[in-house]
Amino acid sequence: MKNINKLILALLFSITSLLALSAGNWSHLGSRTVDFGLDHDRIKVTASNGTFTKLKMNVSGNLSMHKMKVNYRNGNSQLLNVRHSFIQGRDTKVLDLKGGKRIIQSIDMWYDTKNKAGRKATIHLYGRH
Repeated sequence: MKNINKLILALLFSITSLLALSAGNWSHLGSRTVDFGLDHDRIKVTASNGTFTKLKMNVSGNLSMHKMKVNYRNGNSQLLNVRHSFIQGRDTKVLDLKGGKRIIQSIDMWYDTKNKAGRKATIHLYGRH
């Protein structure tokens, strides 16, 4: 009986590890609670977070994202035309960053909110190593 339990535990550990690998290594880069109307915000990312090749966002609240500008530590930047309308709790598609793994210094976001409920939305930004 003990051997069966050990086998089941090992199998569960293997499945969990495979699922984690397929999901990728996502790190939370920062959050920003945004104001109503058309606005621009910046999330600063520290070098200690490492290098990234992909981004995605999750928004708690309703928000229309127009574009993002990724500012890299080496002085270069990349403009991403996101054009995505978020409904509470939904993720964006995965956004590919050009140029391989690089350290992100900050990310600028241009968006608008038309929230009749009177609650501010919060943008959660994630990067993939």
